[in-house]
Amino acid sequence: MRHARDGRKFNRTSAHRKALYRNMAQSLFEHGEIRTTIPKAKEVRRLADRLVTLAIDGSLASRQRAIAMLNDRAIIAKDNRGDYDGMSDAKRNQVLRSRSGRRYRAATTRPGVKFTAESVIHKLFSEVGPRLKERNEKLSSAGGYTRVIKLAERRLGDAAQLAVLQLTSPDDAPRKKSTDKTERRRRSQIRYAAYAGKSRSRRGPRRAAKNVSAAATADPPAAPAESESKDS
Repeated sequence: MRHARDGRKFNRTSAHRKALYRNMAQSLFEHGEIRTTIPKAKEVRRLADRLVTLAIDGSLASRQRAIAMLNDRAIIAKDNRGDYDGMSDAKRNQVLRSRSGRRYRAATTRPGVKFTAESVIHKLFSEVGPRLKERNEKLSSAGGYTRVIKLAERRLGDAAQLAVLQLTSPDDAPRKKSTDKTERRRRSQIRYAAYAGKSRSRRGPRRAAKNVSAAATADPPAAPAESESKDS
């Protein structure tokens, strides 16, 4: 029995699954949104919310915990990707700044290169965390740092339903509850109104057959007595 064993397996080993979640969470913090299937989006959302909570705290212990959970990745800015693709391996190593895992420092341009890479952890704690902390103070709430938007189109190949996983912002207002009557809601209201105050007996095939046979073998009802004539 799988007590307290929540989460989806995705037909992967634990190491492969952890690497998948880390990679998708890093892409989410880098681009602000990712596009994937609905089950993967729901699983990555759990990890992303925990990391944002650590980024809002902003302490050294929270940063170390986030590095252990997410690892680090060098981010090349969108404006510099063309220049980065045309560089040699030596220049790319200079842009990535260091292989020692100390990329959590702020991005500062080194001599000999036009730009330098930024860290996912640094962007999480310097941009994403303060922005969502402002949102918490503005709305007087906590949580809800990501949203999953289902898409109508499906993935080619296996026709899996797609979704967009996004980071929320302080300007996002809470979604109002819709009062429009959809076709499904209209049918539900008609169904509830039809069965309101009526007890619905659920009869299986055996009970229904038993009732039919009992009704067939029962004695016929007695004929009503004839009324006496007025002449007598």
